[in-house]
Amino acid sequence: MSYSLLSLKDKILEMYPEIEKHKLIPSLTFDEEKNAYILKLVHGSHQLTTHLDKADADACMDGHKCVYLGVQIGQLIQNLEGV
Repeated sequence: MSYSLLSLKDKILEMYPEIEKHKLIPSLTFDEEKNAYILKLVHGSHQLTTHLDKADADACMDGHKCVYLGVQIGQLIQNLEGV
């Protein structure tokens, strides 16, 4: 499956609207060495850096949520709400 970084980022934002709702600033890159996409979410001094392996990214593009990513995003939001 072939897709751009922008289309994957857009799909992640579509599937996880809480990213924009909580004003998290996303950036997405591809790490050739790890063969994985690196997603960074930033809100002020708080940040989350996580990765999506190719299979998870492909599943996301097919409309399947990645449980691991959802948990990571949820944890960051909980941490922000506790501040």
